[in-house]
Amino acid sequence: MQRGTSTLLVAALAWAPPLHAQGPAAVPGPVRLPALGESASEDLTVGAERRIGDQIMLEGRRDPAYLDDPVLLSYLQSLWAPLVAAARDRGDIGADTGPLFAWEVFLLRDRSVNAFALPGGYVGMHLGMIALATSSDQIASVLAHELVHVTQRHIARSIAPAQRASLLGLAALLLGIIAASRTGNSDFASAGIMAGQGAAIQGQLNFSRDMEREADRIGYGLLASAGFDTGGMGAMFERLDGATRLADNNSFPYLRSHPLTVDRISEARNRSLMDGGSRVAPPQFLHSLMQARARVLMDESAQALQRLNGETSSPEPADQAQALYAGALAASKLNDHDRAERQAAEALALARAAPRREPAAERLLHLLQAQVRLARGDARGAAQALQALDSAPPAGASGIGERAELLLRAQAQVALQRLQPGHDPAALRRSAETLQTWLADVPQDALVWEQLAVATDALGLKLRSMRAAAEARAAVGDLTGAIDRLRAAQAAARGASGQDFIEASVIDARLRQLATQRRQLALEARGRGVPGDEPQ
Repeated sequence: MQRGTSTLLVAALAWAPPLHAQGPAAVPGPVRLPALGESASEDLTVGAERRIGDQIMLEGRRDPAYLDDPVLLSYLQSLWAPLVAAARDRGDIGADTGPLFAWEVFLLRDRSVNAFALPGGYVGMHLGMIALATSSDQIASVLAHELVHVTQRHIARSIAPAQRASLLGLAALLLGIIAASRTGNSDFASAGIMAGQGAAIQGQLNFSRDMEREADRIGYGLLASAGFDTGGMGAMFERLDGATRLADNNSFPYLRSHPLTVDRISEARNRSLMDGGSRVAPPQFLHSLMQARARVLMDESAQALQRLNGETSSPEPADQAQALYAGALAASKLNDHDRAERQAAEALALARAAPRREPAAERLLHLLQAQVRLARGDARGAAQALQALDSAPPAGASGIGERAELLLRAQAQVALQRLQPGHDPAALRRSAETLQTWLADVPQDALVWEQLAVATDALGLKLRSMRAAAEARAAVGDLTGAIDRLRAAQAAARGASGQDFIEASVIDARLRQLATQRRQLALEARGRGVPGDEPQ
């Protein structure tokens, strides 16, 4: 975040504030510090912290910068999940926060190199961070650092002085700080600084540096426990140092909320050497492809896309595949479909010819082929690319691309149905059932609800389609939009019988639930409720 916001609340929890350097890690050691984090519960309960985070995400999911890209998100989750599991095994996630916090990672379409923790177990990452990192271990080190901010309840410790404020007010304040940091407008933060006394400001800066050191130290141990290369942390600090050095104004260290990056680099490197040194990993096709995807999606202007032509001077196959992946995706968005298909095929050929094949990378390249063919309007070609996945090597237990695959399969079947009405309705029905099965486990997946609405509409299931469209709006926090759609479905269901009668009953029950939820939120907004302190 910007330097102006670094002394306030969550700004201390940013991994890499854009445009200025950060600093050292703390003394090595795997010791957990439960007393520091848990003492925050005296000022802010776990339930209250979760409610603040939920309120921020309720607004954040409707922000244009919020990015639900199934491919990139599944890659990020494949790194996040083992870190969370390791934190549970180590006891970093306690019995209080374990069942109540969200433990969710999400993406922001932002070019800046940043990641941050929010109250209640949410961690966000900018696309610029993925585009900068050169390995999955580096990304994992960022996630480990932010996860420690959550497990040690650094946010609760930061906002404890504001404990008497309403939780919705705190959420709005946090949103304002995040927005100010992303737009570069530090007026609000400057006002907050000027309002305090110099000694109090310095104390807050010191507290922030302590939390950063704690996150570095515990995050290092967490990274090792999750099976990642601990050398990724020092390498990531070096990447950050190179990215921010030219923009740093060399402020005195004691005026920074984050320790100096050069010290963090040396601390991380020393720990790695004491542990026997970091392993030398071969080029990673998977991360190279995800790095390319992040570069395309973080800036979709025509000028930026035209620069990604699929060419590179590097002799490394992974680098060549990365350039081809970026070129194919950019060409597809520029409607240069011939080049998109050609470069996607060339990238897949490189991955197949690699000495050390990566099944997950190959599957993502099949998905890229399906994506560019759907963009061209070639539904049959997209279906063929997806059928190739049935004989491709399994990607393992990571689940990378699983959600993207089920969405693309449904999109291809819907496109085939529109191209040729009555074409293989059984295949379309199977796709819809797969989407419904996914939603049984992940009921807040707005993107899958939207695709289910399209698929069931193509099957002629109007009421189910209308309910799915309503659930998609509810999943992103648009309760009014969801209620409006359910009321329209309720009107369309009058006189329904058979299966439609069952669906109409579900619509009635869901409409009552959302109406009650909207009333409760309205009461809380007027200050008549006490959100967060009720039993969960």
